[in-house]
Parts: sequence; structure tokens; C-alpha cells
Amino acid sequence: MTKGQQARPANIFNIVAINQGKQPLTMQEPVAEPLETARVEELAAAGHLLVDGRSPADFGAGHLPGSYSVWIGSPEFEQRVGWVVPPDSPLVLVVGDPEAAQRAVHKMGFVGLDRRVAGYLEGGTKAWVAAGKELASVPQIGVDELHRGLTESADGDAPQVLDVREPAEWRDGHIEGARLMSHKHLRERLDDLDLDPQRQVAVICGSGVRSSTASSVLARNGYERLLNVTGGMDAWAAAGLPMVDEKGCSISAPEPA
Repeated sequence: MTKGQQARPANIFNIVAINQGKQPLTMQEPVAEPLETARVEELAAAGHLLVDGRSPADFGAGHLPGSYSVWIGSPEFEQRVGWVVPPDSPLVLVVGDPEAAQRAVHKMGFVGLDRRVAGYLEGGTKAWVAAGKELASVPQIGVDELHRGLTESADGDAPQVLDVREPAEWRDGHIEGARLMSHKHLRERLDDLDLDPQRQVAVICGSGVRSSTASSVLARNGYERLLNVTGGMDAWAAAGLPMVDEKGCSISAPEPA
């Protein structure tokens, strides 16, 4: 549980560096440079981390192995990159088109992350596949399918549920038996997870976006049987599926508006 623990500001290290004069403040529009597939492969091998800014559905369908899923459409895009990517790591973007790459570095400039971006994969995942490279995937499941898996599977086969929302959201209602850890803390607190990496893990948030990010963090750390729950707890509640409060007492889903 991460109840009561404040997440560090995603840009804190950059702010300190800028204030100390160790990192210049970006004064002009940053530019994302296109990178050929071979160059991206070289950079990844040298330690550059891949940030996939496409939608959770696109990421789940196929992404470069080891990528972090951080949807550029999120209003917290740059903050989420700062939360999940280790400090000071050089980055390469994987997006749908050059315009999306430019939007990404523009947003990242607000928190001083743009200077860590070497560029973006020109041609995206299509270019990667055309070069004979393999993609990884994360299956997407709906809430009804998850509910069936939890209620109809044998004890050892039922998926483990990881809820990556914030504690206040958790207290409003969650799936009985789910573990809680905010996506903001996940990379730094993996050792605290009470999960079996050999069993299925269904990752859920409010809508399916933060859970995609969390799934990518888990995948980078040896979890292979991951499921991203599309629609998240919003869809779970809308379907009238059972929930409990922080004391484990059953609660009713809110009536549809």
C-alpha cells in the first residue's frame, strides 16, 4: 500500500539541476530528430530507454520490447514520463508520426526532459517490423472477462489484480483481493509487490491508461503474463460489478448519470 506516501514531483531532479546551474533552461522550441531503425537499435543497446507515446490499444497490439507506455494524449504525459523513467536516462520516442514526436518533446520541455530525447523512431513500429525486428504485446481485456476469470477460474489460475490508481480512488471502491500500488511508485517499489510473476497479473486503473504504463514497467521487470484492463474501474463500476471499500465491506456502484 502507498497510502499517505507523496509522489515526488516528476521534474524535481531537473528543477534542482536548473537552479544549481548544472542544466540550462530550454529557451526555444525543442525539436525531435528522426532516427532510423538501426540507429534506434544501437541507442537502445547503449542504454537509451524507449518511451512509446501511442494509445494503450496500439501499445498493447505491438510495441518495441522494453518500451514504456506513456500515452501522449494524457494531460499528465510529461509528468508520467518523469515518474516512470529512471532519472538521467537518455530517451528515444516511439510515436505514430513526426507531429506526435514534436508534441511529445514540446510537453517534455515543460519539465526539462526534452534534453534527454535523442529523437524518435522514423516510421514507427511499421519501420521496425519492416526491418525484420519483433514486437512485444500486452493483451487487452474487458471488465466482464476479468470478472469471469476471477469468479470462474480455479484458485491457482485466477488472475492477480494490481490496482495502480491513487489511494483516494481505491477507498472509493476496488476489486476484492486486488493489490494497490500507484503507477507513480511502481518502478521504485517493485520489491514491495505481493505478486507472483509467474501467474497472470491483470492491471487496472480508472480507464486503462495508467494501467498500460504500469504494465510496461512490470514487463521490463520480468512479468510476462500481463493483462491490461480496458475501461478500468470506471467500466467495472458502470457494469455494476462487485466492489469493496478500504475495510473490505461490499459497496454499491454509483447509479448511472
